[in-house]
Amino acid sequence: MSIISNEIIETLHSGGVIAYPTTTLPALGCLPNSESLDSLFELKHRPSSQPVSLGVASLKQAEEFVFVPEIANQILQSFPAGSLTLILDAKTKLDLRLGGERVAVRVLANEIALELVKAIGPITATSANPSGVEPHYSVALAGKELGLDSKCIIEGNCPGGVPSTILSISKIVTDTVDYTVTIMREGVVPATDVNTWMMNYH
Repeated sequence: MSIISNEIIETLHSGGVIAYPTTTLPALGCLPNSESLDSLFELKHRPSSQPVSLGVASLKQAEEFVFVPEIANQILQSFPAGSLTLILDAKTKLDLRLGGERVAVRVLANEIALELVKAIGPITATSANPSGVEPHYSVALAGKELGLDSKCIIEGNCPGGVPSTILSISKIVTDTVDYTVTIMREGVVPATDVNTWMMNYH
């Protein structure tokens, strides 16, 4: 029996926002369309100049929106599930609140989050906690503080800890095959581990 209620699915399809658990902190999810992003950014009081990432079940699922080079698959398989967020080239320019031509994608690892994106498709994966305040580890508390109705909350406790490491993967302009990997934010995967992996790649 699915733990994802019909109410959750209906909320997302109708342009609403939900809160759900991840392997770090509670997340806010909406579908990657203009109406839903309006609701999300208003709820979170987030400036439209600060894009949010997309949570997916796999890089294969992310191919609906972004190009996935082989190096992206390789690096993701080399580190613990959910520990990396990859910034990839969009297939067509998306809403600027998703990054426009460059989109941050995180393959989710939490079992509930995975079931959700397998059922509904890619959704946003921004933190449900306002920046600069002590975070809630309970999805219910984080969601209620933002004013979400209980039917829009998938309850669960998150372990907290260090966020994912964000890597930008981009094609080298003078080379049609090779890519560069740039560390945009050091998180649970140390920069030294990424650099060591890159030196050994190929």
